Amino acid sequence: MAAIETSRPAPFGAITTYRAVTGLSRILAMLAAWNDARVTRKALGKLSDRELDDIGLCRGDIEMMGR
Repeated sequence: MAAIETSRPAPFGAITTYRAVTGLSRILAMLAAWNDARVTRKALGKLSDRELDDIGLCRGDIEMMGR
């Protein structure tokens, strides 16, 4: 029975490229989450106090959304 070595090192620059792509995707995900929270706060800010009360929020709760 012959043993074959199946592990080999990654090609030159593959790990750096992987880390760069992963870092970029994390940054893009953070930007998307920030934008979603911004849009939500903006929409809630347009509601009246009565409408906010109907959904169980007050004006002070708006700034805490998405943080």
